Amino acid sequence: MMVQREKRFALLMAVRDSDYVKKVYGGYFKVFVEAFADEGEKWDLFRIIEGEFPDIDDLQNYEGFVISGSPHDAYGDEYWILELCFILQTLFAMQKKVLGICFGHQVLCRALGGKVGKAYSGWDIGIRKVSFTEDFTFYGYFDDSLDEIPPTLSIIECHQDEVCEVPEGAQVLACSDKTRVEMFKFGDNILGIQGHPEYEKDILDNIIDRLLSNGSFEKGFAEEAKLKSMEAEVDRKYWERICKSFLKGRWITQSQTYF
Repeated sequence: MMVQREKRFALLMAVRDSDYVKKVYGGYFKVFVEAFADEGEKWDLFRIIEGEFPDIDDLQNYEGFVISGSPHDAYGDEYWILELCFILQTLFAMQKKVLGICFGHQVLCRALGGKVGKAYSGWDIGIRKVSFTEDFTFYGYFDDSLDEIPPTLSIIECHQDEVCEVPEGAQVLACSDKTRVEMFKFGDNILGIQGHPEYEKDILDNIIDRLLSNGSFEKGFAEEAKLKSMEAEVDRKYWERICKSFLKGRWITQSQTYF
């Protein structure tokens, strides 16, 4: 009898755990695993912000990789960011699945030839409606657990940088009234999402409090962002479904659904 190989995934962590997330969730790693892992999978953590990377020879043993958000700039030249860009270029050449979230979305773009910079419209923090493009409609995902993905979804945002230009050959899959590239896809193995599909609203509230305390923005801005997030709902299950379908190879074209 053939024994099925255990599927392995890697989280490339570009942020240090906050006291709040450690206390409430046990760390960001558990937040990501709760959102994206399925039973029977093995997920490994690499704290790349501290210079911890998977061995090049071990990359082939993973089904997919997730890059977290970060307080650092994706266009920075810190050693670990440059090392990450090299790893991402290697994974792209190997046709490995790579999902980038926030900073991860931006650094994927940079590593593969796109452009990243400060957002012209400043901070985007809170819950925002994201609209899918026609290219995303073509790349539909269907199963029996939920209805068809709606044309707009709400997601938690927390960024002041953005993708200015996607790599040549990449497709913009979603945009918003604040950010032109909310989501992009490059080939069948690269997906970037500017928002945070893994976050709960309490994590966002804690981030707003910390950013306010370190002077990143004024009190009125923080209060408005928290009020709006309190009144809005996040389409977290749909976002989790999109991310998991991509990582696990269950992303299918619209035409395939008719057979």
